Amino acid sequence: MPHLLHIDASIQGENSTSRRLTARATAAWRAAHPGGTVTYRDLGNHPLPHLTPATVHAGMVPAESRTPEQAAAWALSEEVVGEVKAADTVLLGLPVYNWGAPSSVKSWVDHLIAVGLSVDPETQQGLLGDRDFIVLESRGGGYAPGTPREGWDHAEQWLPHGVSLTGLTPRFITVELTLAKVNPAMSEFIPLADRSLAEAEQAIDALWAPAAA
Repeated sequence: MPHLLHIDASIQGENSTSRRLTARATAAWRAAHPGGTVTYRDLGNHPLPHLTPATVHAGMVPAESRTPEQAAAWALSEEVVGEVKAADTVLLGLPVYNWGAPSSVKSWVDHLIAVGLSVDPETQQGLLGDRDFIVLESRGGGYAPGTPREGWDHAEQWLPHGVSLTGLTPRFITVELTLAKVNPAMSEFIPLADRSLAEAEQAIDALWAPAAA
């Protein structure tokens, strides 16, 4: 049975563009996969704890020797990796905050990289590569080639490297200039923002169109 893992990370609630996009994509996936199941994780409202000096090496400690903190951290890694392993498709809403990914997404990636769970301990090969990883990114400014802030989107630059050890390869659908309608200084970019959103919605609607047909 097809299974989707839907992850949101925005802290903007109903004002979030990335949440609206992932909701649209999930609806399209459900329409294309009748009977399919969905697991939902909300990193924005329920972030995973960051790794600490007390928990960072939990996976290298024998289970019977782990401290309570290490045992809890490893259990979270097992949960996070298990959710990805159970899914045919992973859908991540990725807002850009201060030119980077939310720290909650970084913590999710840190828990996802676990030798023995998502990385083969002998070959160091990733164990999660046989699934689709779709990232719906929203960014308030414009960082396209030729713009003054080209290259300032460090979220899209980082994520493929961040998950590379696991074998996951993200493919991005990006909406930009999302602040144009709320920031008067960006009002001239509203037409570009509308076009970016329309193109992203069209790309989302086409993701599973062959399966729906």
